Parts: sequence; C-alpha cells; structure tokens
Amino acid sequence: MKDYGTLSQALNKLKLEEGYEHDFNLQDEENIEIKGKDESFGVDEFEVDKVLRFEGMSNPDDNAILYAITTTNGTKGVLVDGYGISSGQVSKEMFEKLDLKGHRPIN
Repeated sequence: MKDYGTLSQALNKLKLEEGYEHDFNLQDEENIEIKGKDESFGVDEFEVDKVLRFEGMSNPDDNAILYAITTTNGTKGVLVDGYGISSGQVSKEMFEKLDLKGHRPIN
C-alpha cells in the first residue's frame, strides 16, 4: 500500500504524480461537478479509483475522506469530504458509490 502522508501531501501526489488534476464538488444529491467549470457527472458517469481516509490528531472535526475519481470521458480528479459522505444530502445511489465499505481498496 502506497503511503500518501497527510491530506495535503496526498492531494499533491494524486494531482502531480497520478494525473487527478481536477477538483470535484458534490453538486446535488446525484451529481458531482468540476469546480469552476460548467461540467457535471451523474452517478453512472464516474468511478471511484481510490479512497483515502485521514483522521485529525486531536479533533474529530479534522477527519477527511479523499476520493480519487475518473469519469467516463477520462477526466480525473479528486473529491474531498470533511466528515464522510453520509453527512451530506445525497441520493442512495451516490451514497453507495462513495461508501467506504464498498469493494474498493481503502488506503
């Protein structure tokens, strides 16, 4: 398993070394969007390649989950969630897609 270090180090490695150059945001219950662009992707239009979990040393509010995502058109980017996807208002399909208990390796 590759050591990604801290959240900021992991973001840099994913972007600079592995080509996940875009930043994704949850747009609504069923879509993610590329930050700053008018381009969004539904649940069936992307795959989660990696899930990285980071825990704060002293404050549970510092927890973060980093998703490395590839869309069906080949766009690669990252989605950072501060508390885990279960904290937001997302559809069942989006929850299952981003669920940490899925069948993806967790680093």
